[in-house]
Amino acid sequence: MLSKIYSAAVSGISAIPVTIEVNVSPTGRETAGRMVIVGLPDNSIKESQSRIEAARANSGLSLPPQNVTVNLAPGDIRKEGTGFDLPIAIGILAANFMVAQDKFSRFMILGELSLDGSLQPIRGALPIAIKARELGYEGLIVPQQNVYEAAVVNKLKVYGATTMQQVMDFLNGIPDVLHPTVVDTRAEFYAHQGEYDIDFSEVRGQESVKRAFEIAAAGGHNLIMVGPPGAGKSMMARRLPTILPPLSLAESLETTQIHSVAGQLKSGMGLITERPFRSPHHTVSQVGLAGGTSQAKPGEVSLAHNGVLFLDEFTEFSRASLEILRQPLEDRKITITRAQGTVEYPCSFMLVASMNPCPCGYYGDPYHHCTCSPGQISRYLSKISGPLLDRIDIHCEIQAVPFAELSKMQPGEPSSAIRERVIAARKIQEDRFKPYKGIHCNAQMTERMLHQFAEPDAASLDMLRMAMEKLKLSARAYSRILKVARTIADIAGSEKVESMHIAEAIGYRNLDRGDWAERGVV
Repeated sequence: MLSKIYSAAVSGISAIPVTIEVNVSPTGRETAGRMVIVGLPDNSIKESQSRIEAARANSGLSLPPQNVTVNLAPGDIRKEGTGFDLPIAIGILAANFMVAQDKFSRFMILGELSLDGSLQPIRGALPIAIKARELGYEGLIVPQQNVYEAAVVNKLKVYGATTMQQVMDFLNGIPDVLHPTVVDTRAEFYAHQGEYDIDFSEVRGQESVKRAFEIAAAGGHNLIMVGPPGAGKSMMARRLPTILPPLSLAESLETTQIHSVAGQLKSGMGLITERPFRSPHHTVSQVGLAGGTSQAKPGEVSLAHNGVLFLDEFTEFSRASLEILRQPLEDRKITITRAQGTVEYPCSFMLVASMNPCPCGYYGDPYHHCTCSPGQISRYLSKISGPLLDRIDIHCEIQAVPFAELSKMQPGEPSSAIRERVIAARKIQEDRFKPYKGIHCNAQMTERMLHQFAEPDAASLDMLRMAMEKLKLSARAYSRILKVARTIADIAGSEKVESMHIAEAIGYRNLDRGDWAERGVV
């Protein structure tokens, strides 16, 4: 007897429909039954035989010895993961007349089986739900832990099951076994936006650095901080998402898909409502940062999509890991190639990095003595390559605030007030770049756009020329200064880039100065 059931596999942040064909035939008198799975399954799918047999036995479902052939079509696409356990098991039971097949064409089914017949969550429920709706399926059956994640897709009935027996009863027409989960996506999304436990008002002092963060947020610029330990670098970086524009529904859906594929969504969680903030430890591997493994999972750069990637202790990361960032920062997407195939993930994020000025951390600190030799400082700073530094628009030095001053200071400006100015500046940029596909903020401007939207007047150009000669700024600093100046002008509501905007932007290129180059930044 043959049965046919429908499921899906995940590739990148998209889903590929998979048809599961199950054929059962009796065994000979002298031979035991066996299961063969074809259609490019990975090891986790091949292991499903043991899980299915145990789940069926522990659910009280006995079958005679038989040969089972399972085909995962199309056969030229690699299938991965444990989400095929449930549809294969249902297919075997249907081929033995224990499950009616009349509903099979209306549903996609996915789920991992435990040995007792209960269902475990899967990765990628959201992109699979999107694909099911696109293909016109009436509904999707998934483990209960994935139901809210998948139910954000409207015009699709999503059923959450806890056991294989529940799925059988539902397909056999037993009433009141499973009910579709209904989520008001927009209401849920907007109800939970802006819920932050931290705020920029908690940062005392450091007004110049907070100004740099406001500019970075307004223009989507990457930023690096250099300063001694305890100066507040990590504290301010963690508060950056609180001043960024709120996620749009489209951005949230795309971000949630990435986290769904990575298995990062918590049970009962729907759409992500806050911009991601990823802060990997400096021991992270190249694969952990860029993505990969045999399953080509998304890495930290993709998990930070539409949010912030914070690299604390920047110079402690391996140089090979840091160099991986160059292509994602430029292209805002990353391609992962493995023997099984190639997948592409989006990774449009803001890079925020922090570092000490030397190994001991106190070079140039007026309150502590630096114990590092010039050679140690040079080797320490040389871990940051010129091409990587070229992709960071704003450099700012930061000093620790003395306790005597810290104790006297009043709470700073709240994140909500800063965010209002950031949103206003982003709206100006949104209107400016409407004719240009894929350009949303000043940090993404091309050289041609710089000439069109950030061309300095004669006085500003003279100032820029003098600054580059006097401060020994590198040639790569030129376009970065213009981009940042354009953002400063947008915050001020100025249509043109003026000399005051250029002057402030020049102050954010500290690491391009000649004295920094002499100390080892190459």
